[in-house]
Amino acid sequence: MLEKKTLVSDPVKLDQRVAEIPPSPGCYLFRDQYDHILYIGKSKNLQSRVRSYFRPNSEISSWIKLMIKQINNIEIIITDNESEALTLESNLIKQNQPHFNTLLKDDKKYPYVCITWSEEYPRIFITRRRRERRKLDRYYGPFVDVRLLRNTLIYIQKFFPLRQRVRPLYKDRTCLNYNIGKCPGVCQGEITPEEYNKIIKRVAMIFQGRAEELVRLLHDKMFLHSSNHQYEEAALIRDQLKGLAKLSEQQKMIIPDSSVSRDIIGFSSNKRIASFQLFQMRSGKLVNRIGYISDAKDIDDIFILQRLIEEHYSNVEGLEIASEILIPYKLPHQSILIEWLTELKGTRVKLTTPKRLEKASLVELVTKNAEIELSRLEKGYQMKELAIEDISQILGLTYLPRRIEGYDISHIQGTNVVASQVVFIDGIPAKQHYRKYNIKSTSIHIGHSDDFMSMAEVIRRRFRKWSRLKKEGFSIKQMHSIDKSKLTIQGLDDWPDLIVIDGGIGQLNAVCEALRQLDLEEDLNVCSLAKKNEDIYIPGLLKPLTTDNEQSGLKMLRLLRDEAHRFAISFHRSKRTKVLRKSQLNDIPRIGSKRIKDLLLHFKSVEAIRAASLSEIMEVPGFGEKISIEIFNYFNT
Repeated sequence: MLEKKTLVSDPVKLDQRVAEIPPSPGCYLFRDQYDHILYIGKSKNLQSRVRSYFRPNSEISSWIKLMIKQINNIEIIITDNESEALTLESNLIKQNQPHFNTLLKDDKKYPYVCITWSEEYPRIFITRRRRERRKLDRYYGPFVDVRLLRNTLIYIQKFFPLRQRVRPLYKDRTCLNYNIGKCPGVCQGEITPEEYNKIIKRVAMIFQGRAEELVRLLHDKMFLHSSNHQYEEAALIRDQLKGLAKLSEQQKMIIPDSSVSRDIIGFSSNKRIASFQLFQMRSGKLVNRIGYISDAKDIDDIFILQRLIEEHYSNVEGLEIASEILIPYKLPHQSILIEWLTELKGTRVKLTTPKRLEKASLVELVTKNAEIELSRLEKGYQMKELAIEDISQILGLTYLPRRIEGYDISHIQGTNVVASQVVFIDGIPAKQHYRKYNIKSTSIHIGHSDDFMSMAEVIRRRFRKWSRLKKEGFSIKQMHSIDKSKLTIQGLDDWPDLIVIDGGIGQLNAVCEALRQLDLEEDLNVCSLAKKNEDIYIPGLLKPLTTDNEQSGLKMLRLLRDEAHRFAISFHRSKRTKVLRKSQLNDIPRIGSKRIKDLLLHFKSVEAIRAASLSEIMEVPGFGEKISIEIFNYFNT
């Protein structure tokens, strides 16, 4: 059977199909040659949105480029408005689970290295939260061997002159790190951004698995400096080569005679979660070990593996892609994947499934690592499941509380009163759903606090949307049947199975009264957890429930309560600091909100303004001599 042409390979057919699409709100479905749905999206102008995918655009992500290569047909569904399109899109995605709509979960146990290329002088640091902070910033990893990663950074900072501090130690001079050659003097501009970027590019080569290439480059530069009698520069590069040699000693030799760069991929799944391991081998050495996890519920292993491969390589630079990639089994769209990887790298990429000899044993070794990691993940998953089941038994619930929300209040004698909302889904903190509240009640003021009133206000604000929906006929009971096991919850899927209040029976009664006013008292499960004796209170009982301090369910509730407390305190401190900073500057005559903003933007802190000289204050754009004298005199008389 002949394969159908994709739309991008037939421009005439593509133009005709896009021209047929009306500029109306609705949903669009991209299908491949086998009529499988690749992607479902929505727009208030379908024609404009669909056309945007096929315009020549270098800004488009490699992930989308891979999808576009497979589009054979475009299906549209018209709606009356954008709101209807949003609801329809959500329902279609849940029903069909298209390949390119499913987002993977990075394994948060593994750290990344971030290089902030968006900054004039880039920083390098380890982070466990991979998010696109800015477009130019790059993330490398996630790295499985955390100790090796930290040692790598130590060696890099020791042998490469990098910025050692986020903020300068002194205002007008360099510190000891510059004098001993560990820092190039970024804080005082002793090195140009162009020269510093050259150093960072060399460091990035290590995390890209290009250390051997870097060694050759440094060797050439060292001999060049030496032949030109630039012995200090040559000695510096010699030390860098020694550092790279020490890094190389930590890495295991697997194929000593190999000169080919390879990525070896292993995969293991238990039908609930999947573990993916990628070993980067360069010149016969294992230079990086990268790991991911993914949801595996109701998805075939072969499609999960392909998705993970696509996700990983869509987030790396072409130079990082190996010439040969070994995988455990053949993929359904392997030819398209090879074409896409070759385009990203710029040279031919092999994607093979070895059956015998040493290559097959390498895949078997990496797969074994994936299986070991999966067993560790499974153990943690089972412990969380047991804790959730225990909470259900403690509170007498008829279902497992998958989404649990915790609330707490923080203030100092009625000042800067704030509240926190934290969310655990399947026992895991879902920080994208955390919320902060500024308490608005006029009855609460300096010297007069009311935690009961504050908590009731937060609950009313959190659930008034649901109260309105219930009045309009929406069935609240159906919310308990929605699968809350995924952290990417959309639309109206933020209904909690359980609310946990930090406090005793007084806070609990205030919350119950607020829910009664919203007509949601019978729909929500609520409990409170008092700090003193770790007692659990539920509505209708004056005495706490009988529990064992070592119960896994009680431990999870404590963890949730402590997280709500931490989040509330950090928000309160932040708010209090801003108020103190603002009030100090507000006392200066002729200083309004704009000038306060300009001062803080220039000096970064009130302490720096206090330490500034008159001439330094006059350097702030828009500040003349007269106003600068008033500011200087305020802090110095």
